[in-house]
Amino acid sequence: MAKYAVKTFNTISQIGIDKFSKDYDVKPDTASPDAIMLRSYNLHDESLPGSVLAVGRAGAGTNNIPVGVLADKGIVVFNAPGANANSVKELVLAGMLLSARNIPNAVDYVKGLDSDDMKKAVEAGKKKFAGSELAGKTLGVIGLGAIGYRVANTATELGMKVLGYDPAMTIKNAWQLSPVVDKVEYLDSLLEQSDFVTIHVPLLDATRGLLSAEKLKKMKKSAILLNFSRDELVDELELIKMLDSGKLNQYVTDFPNKLTHAHPKVIALPHLGASTEEAEDSCAIMIANQLQDYLENGNIRNSVNFPEARLPKKGDKRITLAHKNEAGVVAQITQILGGSNINIVELLNKSRGELAYTIIDIDSKDLPKKVITDLQKIPQLLKLRVI
Repeated sequence: MAKYAVKTFNTISQIGIDKFSKDYDVKPDTASPDAIMLRSYNLHDESLPGSVLAVGRAGAGTNNIPVGVLADKGIVVFNAPGANANSVKELVLAGMLLSARNIPNAVDYVKGLDSDDMKKAVEAGKKKFAGSELAGKTLGVIGLGAIGYRVANTATELGMKVLGYDPAMTIKNAWQLSPVVDKVEYLDSLLEQSDFVTIHVPLLDATRGLLSAEKLKKMKKSAILLNFSRDELVDELELIKMLDSGKLNQYVTDFPNKLTHAHPKVIALPHLGASTEEAEDSCAIMIANQLQDYLENGNIRNSVNFPEARLPKKGDKRITLAHKNEAGVVAQITQILGGSNINIVELLNKSRGELAYTIIDIDSKDLPKKVITDLQKIPQLLKLRVI
């Protein structure tokens, strides 16, 4: 009988599912799962059973998951940052080529030709679809994370001048960024100079409407905006007005809606960013590994609501506590353990905003029920596990 149950929503790559050991029962109809594994399924309307310890999103975005609600219950939400980065990068490049060379309109034109006089019609009509090359143009990349820096680097290899804007860029991604990319301090500067602008930031309260009406008006009339992150990052009402009045050239988006999907100056794709076999495999593998490490060892890697916390096992038992990030919590924990003469072999405490996570290895094979009861009485505690 399996030790752990994982409930799947959506179709998950079999290669990823195969990464789970024989101790796991992974299927869509599990009644009391230890973990949830999903892609784009909307979890907001689901009532999760009390058995759930973790949710793994086989992708980067987590807007389909009630991250804050789960955090309050001590449920760790994982994602797979970077696993689909190359897939999205390639589609961004395709979007630039599609728009710069008027390819969608050209394809539609050819499909409507009379085949009896094809050659003459092609030669007569092709001038209507003359476009421009990418080489020599300026690309502005907003957000230099796993996708953004890849887009920037590849664009330089195509002969483009690249401007990058990311006030929160990590050291890890900074090392990956080509030195040819010109990092700008102000978003307005990037918008004013760029022939193409592509946005690669997560949808947060701080980034919602990042490209506001005011910001969009900073762009060149000839500019093309690409959005492979989230439609809510852009004021699309203002964007449509600008497209209609000729104050913006084109919009390429992976998030079609009633406002944009049929507009003649919009190339709308059906959320294809991560829709490659390779990306789906990579995301599923990453989530499978992270869920197993959390369920078996209590380690947290790539969580969107709790801090990174990894500790090699050194004791007979491990206690993990998800709790509020308040003074005195760790002292309460150690006092309870010390009061029962339980020796702490190793302790790790990490925090992230209002939340914290503590891993404790002890050299006792048995943990008295009183200790567990006392730990559960800590007011700031969200979730207690004994592994």
